[in-house]
Formats: sequence, C-alpha cells, structure tokens
Amino acid sequence: MKRAFISDCEGPISKNDNAFETTSHFVPNGDKLFTVISKYDDVLADVLKRPKHKAGDTLKLILPFLKAYDVTDKKMQEFSTQSLVLISGVKETLQHIRGVAHAFIVSTSYEHYIKALCKALGFPYEDTCCTKLSIDKYRIAEKEKAKLKKIAKEIAQMPVMEIPPRAKSIKDFSEKNRETIQRLDEIFWKEIASIEIGRFFFEVNPVGGIEKAEAVRDVAQKVGAILSDIMYVGDSITDVEAFRLMKENGGLTVSFNGNQYAVKNAEIAILSENSMVTTVIADVFSRFGKQQTLNLIENWNHQALKKSPVNKTLLNRLFTLYPKELPKVKIITSQNMETLAKESSEFRKRVRGESIGRLG
Repeated sequence: MKRAFISDCEGPISKNDNAFETTSHFVPNGDKLFTVISKYDDVLADVLKRPKHKAGDTLKLILPFLKAYDVTDKKMQEFSTQSLVLISGVKETLQHIRGVAHAFIVSTSYEHYIKALCKALGFPYEDTCCTKLSIDKYRIAEKEKAKLKKIAKEIAQMPVMEIPPRAKSIKDFSEKNRETIQRLDEIFWKEIASIEIGRFFFEVNPVGGIEKAEAVRDVAQKVGAILSDIMYVGDSITDVEAFRLMKENGGLTVSFNGNQYAVKNAEIAILSENSMVTTVIADVFSRFGKQQTLNLIENWNHQALKKSPVNKTLLNRLFTLYPKELPKVKIITSQNMETLAKESSEFRKRVRGESIGRLG
C-alpha cells in the first residue's frame, strides 16, 4: 500500500503569501494592515487561545477591507496567477512524489490562489484542501465602504505587536500592546461584526489550525492509510495542529524553511531554496518508512548518502545542485530547537522576503 505525502502550499511549494500580497496590492498601506492583523491573529490563537479562533483566521479578518476596495473573485484569480512564484524544483518534486505516494496539498490559502497554483504545477485541484470563498456573493453599501476604509487606515497606523516569550495572558503584554489588542477586539467583534459585511466572519472558514489536522484525517481515510504512513510538510503556525496530530500517531513531520512555530512542533527541519531535498526525503519515506528516513537525516552528508538507499537518479540530481555543501537538514531536538528556530526563521526571510518571512 502506498504511503501518503501532504504539504502545505505557501512556503514548501511557493514563495508567496497570497493573502498578504493581495491585501498589499489592492488596499492602500495594505502590507502594514495585514501585518498588524496577522500578529493579532497569532496573539488570539497562540497566546490568549480565544474560543472559536484559530491560526489562519487572518484570511477572514481581512475580507471586509478587500471588499471595501472593490476586490472581486476575478481580480483575485488574475492577481494570483500573475504573482505566483514557485520554490525551485517543486514541479519536479511533486511529479516524482505522485509516482511513489499519494500526494495532497493542504493550505490556508484562498481557492483562487490554489487553482492558479494547480494549473501551473499540473497538480489535480481535487487533491487539495483550501479556504473556500466567493467574495462576489457579498454585498456592501457605500456607507460601509467608507467606514471600513477609515478603519483600515486606523489599523495600518497601529504598532505591530511584539509577543513576549512564554506569554500566556494579556497581562504579559506591554500596556501599549494591551491597548492595541483591546482596540482590535472592538473593531472586529463589535464594529465590523455588527454590520452586514461582518457575515464574512461567520461564513468563511479558513483552513488553518484544527482544520488542517482534520484534512490530514480526511486524506488518511480517502487513501486508506494510517497516520504513521503519512509525511506532512509545513512551515508556519497554521501547521501546528497537523504536526501535533501526526507526531501523536507516529507520522513524519517536516518543517521546510519554517518559522519558530513550525520548527518547535516538527521532527525534521529543512533549510533550502530548492525542493530537491524534500524529494529525497519523501522518496525514502514512501519506500522505506519513518525510521529509515530518520536514519538518513542522522547522517546527512555526501559520503553517507552515497551508501544510503536513496534513489540514485535523485542522488545525482542532489549532488549536481550541491556538489560541495548540502542544504541544512536536521532532526529537531530539545537541545538544538531554539538555535534551529532562529536559523530557519532567518533563512525563511531570505528565501521569501522580509515582509512575508516574518509573518506567523
């Protein structure tokens, strides 16, 4: 029976953060607007653990502002196609993996972007899970547009919050950050939630957090696999619940250029500009299982790889790309976790850009 490979999209497959880029493109000062809201999302999901809020809900919180600036489904689709930037080698990676395992993409991204990605990769859209959205079905009055544009300007002028290490409650934040959190609470859950366009918050369900874990279970059921026969690749806070589910059930969890959330919840960290490393690891996992894969990572060097069971064609491609020094691939331990998290976060910024790389 074939094993299964599941990957997040943005990070392991593409360099984009489509929601950030869409907001930056269509909304004045949208990059700052998105960054403030994204950090607020991290605070609610990871620190305050608000009921019914999960990592990735930024994708519904920004929708009223996109609507206020006349963004349509067509505009989202066209922008997604035009702005798509893939990780080097990823098309070949997915083609190879589909030959040796069941392959799926599980992403928080809007469906417009995932459709554009699938078309570029030749990957079947039916083997993806993403955030469903028809922005055109929502109506907005001119009065609401004006109000939302004013709110967007206010949020964009707010400071980006710093989350203190080991913060567990709002008391752990500075007074200025507490004021920001309280004001954003008022904006989203009173001012916007109470008007017609606030329907976005109750009707759009981003695939993040627990939804990604559920998607992993759905894949397992669909292909008749147990979770220990699945490899999951992610890079951010939205992958944490899927990572936890996989680790609890013996699956393999891989951070690809991940931020601190990903590295601290995965078993393997990859730092690479090319997806060839993912190909090699997924091939070994698909053919030999988890323990053989971990053994491979324990001895991640040219000499050991030559003696390993890695497909020789893949090995030649890897060595051609990296004749002297291989990309960093490490098993994550309690001893190296903090160092790897910092290294991976910095590497992530170099690969995807500072603005996208620092997002949760």
